[in-house]
Amino acid sequence: MKNKNTMHRYYFDLHNGDHTRDDVGLELPSREHVTREVARILTDVARDELAGAKGVVSITVRDENGHPISVSSLTYSSEWLDEPEIWK
Repeated sequence: MKNKNTMHRYYFDLHNGDHTRDDVGLELPSREHVTREVARILTDVARDELAGAKGVVSITVRDENGHPISVSSLTYSSEWLDEPEIWK
């Protein structure tokens, strides 16, 4: 029987125009925790790096054997619908 408290190492490779391979990873107890970590990373990157009008950031999660097990992405798009008087 598998121990519920077993921690597994997951690697979070970031794709945001560049590819950043995670060589350290994190030990997490469940896929739910992996999903939370992916959401945290995506929102941090969006806040810090997607200051432009458009952008896509994605994360590939690998298991402890290096096999991809999940891909998540966030797409950001922003445009002004009016032209402020100072720009005319």
